[in-house]
Amino acid sequence: MKLRKNIFALALLLAFSARLFSQDEAGKPVTPNASPEAKALLHLIYSLSGKHTLMGQHNFPMAKDRNSKFAADYIGKTPVIWSTDFGFAKAGDKDSYQMRAAMVEEAKRQNKMGSIITLCWHAVPPTAKEPVTFQPVSGSDPNALASVQGRLTDQQFKDILTPGTALNKKWAAQIDTIAFYLKQLQKAHIAVLLRPYHEMNGSWFWWGGRTGEFSTQALYRQLFDRLVNYHKLNNLVWVWSVDRPTKPGMEFSNFYPGNKYLDILALDVYGSDFKQDYYDQLITLSKGKPITLGEVGSPPSPEILNSQPKWSYWVVWAGMVRNTSKKQYNALVNDPRILGLDDPDYINAVNPLRTSLGLPALSLNKPADFSGEWMLNQDKSMLDNYGAGNLPAKLKIEQYENEINIQKSVVEEWRDDIVTDERLALNGEESKSEYSNAPRITTANLSANGDTLVIKSKVAFNNGGQVATAETWHLQDKGKILAITQSSTSPGGERKITMIYDKK
Repeated sequence: MKLRKNIFALALLLAFSARLFSQDEAGKPVTPNASPEAKALLHLIYSLSGKHTLMGQHNFPMAKDRNSKFAADYIGKTPVIWSTDFGFAKAGDKDSYQMRAAMVEEAKRQNKMGSIITLCWHAVPPTAKEPVTFQPVSGSDPNALASVQGRLTDQQFKDILTPGTALNKKWAAQIDTIAFYLKQLQKAHIAVLLRPYHEMNGSWFWWGGRTGEFSTQALYRQLFDRLVNYHKLNNLVWVWSVDRPTKPGMEFSNFYPGNKYLDILALDVYGSDFKQDYYDQLITLSKGKPITLGEVGSPPSPEILNSQPKWSYWVVWAGMVRNTSKKQYNALVNDPRILGLDDPDYINAVNPLRTSLGLPALSLNKPADFSGEWMLNQDKSMLDNYGAGNLPAKLKIEQYENEINIQKSVVEEWRDDIVTDERLALNGEESKSEYSNAPRITTANLSANGDTLVIKSKVAFNNGGQVATAETWHLQDKGKILAITQSSTSPGGERKITMIYDKK
């Protein structure tokens, strides 16, 4: 009987694999010898097209996933699509190009959690070295563009597209730098939705708005050739991205590089300008390929989706989550077509693909994430005769896969608040610090099912006294309340309280 079950399971897996990796043109990545991960990702998007729309959020390079976490808190659902940029700006800027190594590590973490990775690049013009500014600096040399926005001369653009010229070689070197990081994701078996030269039908970016022999189309195809044929990157799903054709000359067809150079067609929409004509034109141009919203200031409403059902996903740009009210998001969250990372329909759709690729299946029961800013609610807390004295009035928490960073702010009545920071591993590893000039050892353990965090600490004073504290953390009310039960023993006796924190 057991043998028969195993044979049946194997037959199902083989049948699924045959469907997933069939050589039919529909759903086949344009990259030759595409990786299993790229095939699986594109298959997933095809399978959801017209039925569901995935939520997505862009994150500034410096933010890692902070924008996504803010969106999850504000909306009530965690975005599926994790978006970021390769960066172009100086160190310390939100768009710093020096965050690329950290970006790769965050992409690996996001992939493990079940997120889909999409990357764009506000590319540095070959007339400059990184870092550059976003807009041209007043008084700068117009013939040596050192900003993402701005216009190259016709000759400069021609040189970029002409093999052997100085600007062509410089362009190639810049692309090689980006390829270095994409290869790290390829080695980690992570597929990437790559959205290069976005909004290419507009003239505000140096790469955009060019038609004729030396065109933006040609630049896109040159990039495809460099990454696919020269660097042999096969983990990319190619997303061709345009803006709304609001002026003559911006028509989509003027910038279409051809079906063999793209897997998905994307439109950027700001100001909720979801005209039906844009959608219809993109559908016609796509010839059955998926379409998506590469960037939006606000997502499409349920009413828009009724007439434009094939948007595969949207990505809200960083810093624009609150462009849409919570009431409007509630309508989307309650729409069964809209999927977040924790939705059963998304988990059920993605798990067969993850299993076929050797990735762990996602669970409906996600580990608790204590990240956020929290304010002590004294009225709801169960305190003792000491009241709120010496208790943190504010908590600022950042939780990652293997560690948690906790910033505590304790109110002092006669001076500025005392702010302390502590970084704890979540596997019970000891952390050493000081408390009142005495050594303190702290451990943190996340429960097996991930819903409870236990933090224990011991302080040994020079006079032989000792203070031991144990805290148990739970989230309540769908993550809006953090309840911390604290027990402590000291030379002054025992204490047991429950602190209630409201999410800010």
